[in-house]
Amino acid sequence: MAGVTNAPFRRLCREFGAGLYVSEMIGARGLVERNEKTLALARYDGDEVPRSIQLYGTDPVSLGEAVSLLVNEQGVDHIDMNFGCPMGKVTRHGGGAALPWKTDLFRSVVRAAVSNAGEVPVTIKFRKGIDDGHLTYLETGRIAEEEGAAAVALHARTARQLYSGDADWGAIRRLKEVVGSIPVLGNGDLWTADDAVAMMESTGCDGVVVGRGSLGRPWLFRDLADVFAGRNPQEPPSLGEVGEIMVRHARLLVDHFGDPFGINLFRKHPSWYLKGFPVGPVLRDAFSRVSSVEELNDLVGKLDADVPFPAEAHRMVRGHSHGPRPVRLPHGFLADRRGGHLDRGAEEAVSGG
Repeated sequence: MAGVTNAPFRRLCREFGAGLYVSEMIGARGLVERNEKTLALARYDGDEVPRSIQLYGTDPVSLGEAVSLLVNEQGVDHIDMNFGCPMGKVTRHGGGAALPWKTDLFRSVVRAAVSNAGEVPVTIKFRKGIDDGHLTYLETGRIAEEEGAAAVALHARTARQLYSGDADWGAIRRLKEVVGSIPVLGNGDLWTADDAVAMMESTGCDGVVVGRGSLGRPWLFRDLADVFAGRNPQEPPSLGEVGEIMVRHARLLVDHFGDPFGINLFRKHPSWYLKGFPVGPVLRDAFSRVSSVEELNDLVGKLDADVPFPAEAHRMVRGHSHGPRPVRLPHGFLADRRGGHLDRGAEEAVSGG
């Protein structure tokens, strides 16, 4: 969700429904070193409550310092530790989805986050493991519970899967059976509100975490609020209404980041918003090259506003879909599950990755 779950997108989602909206991934070392890009990614809208930040780190010392900074200087209300990133630039140093393999280090990192957070809740997100031969999620959940995490969330894929195949909801059920004193949240293949209900019914999990399902579909959170309140979801937006949402999204980005950076950030979004709609390739290409909110507004005027939302578009995959792929790891990484630290490369300012 790098470059997506920034403050403007979180505001847009909040306008549709209740939820806990987490920032994109922020590197702990980048915060401690006052890296300008990292600090910018950690910015909130003035009225954003709760303030929830997703943090990445592999060194207990720098992570503890980053958590203290967030709590004492930025007034965050929630910290989400990300141990689910499967990207090679992260795992090749032993970080991200690979780190829980090192149980002692993982425990130290979680302990540092929780102890420095004080009363601010810390949640832990992770994957099933490195691959099917190196699963870690049950032990990871137990350690997080023992070290005082407020909740755990499982993306029910391995790092090797990346975003391919089906999420293993059965793993969420097994984690729920092992972790009993704190909430267990499920993540993976949640494209509609009905998917969230089905996951909770089949696994017994306490809630859901939505990632790719929100791409081009910020009204999903309205649907989730409806179904969890026992109401039927509203009708999905027509093409004209989707166009209005796109313009709102672009204005928020430009207001927050300025021009041209804000509109440049928006360019990745039209393909997700328009997925499944009968919009020709020429117009789609024009949306992907838009250079101003005014130009976007003109393009939206060329859409057939009355086209209803296509039923088949609900579960069309958006965002990452690549995989499976062998996981890049440090030499000899799998030979020893102990080990107290990783090389400095794992702690470089990984922000948004």
